Amino acid sequence: MAQACIGDWYHLGRGLPKYDKAAVRWCCLAAEQGQAVAQVNLGQCYAAGVGVPRDDSEAARFFRLAAEQGLALAQLRLGELLLAGGPVAGSVLPAVPGEAARFLAQVAQQTGDEE
Repeated sequence: MAQACIGDWYHLGRGLPKYDKAAVRWCCLAAEQGQAVAQVNLGQCYAAGVGVPRDDSEAARFFRLAAEQGLALAQLRLGELLLAGGPVAGSVLPAVPGEAARFLAQVAQQTGDEE
């Protein structure tokens, strides 16, 4: 968990200089150890191109790892990404509406917002 915190501190510039590449490096270490919060943070970095080149396929991979651990934010981000699809770094991340709906339904169940 400490590695994910250090990544957040670099990303937000809290007590450390704001440095996105260092934030990504620390989040990678935590994500490799299975920390869901670090995985969703890393997915968001890839989705926005912060500290790494933008890559929706990598974003989806990290969102999926965290979503499968039940993290609602990751389920939401993965659902949004799978619903939209789109071009990514010379390839195309296909829209997968059925799978997107499954992850979005999981978020709705967790948040009690099923309407």
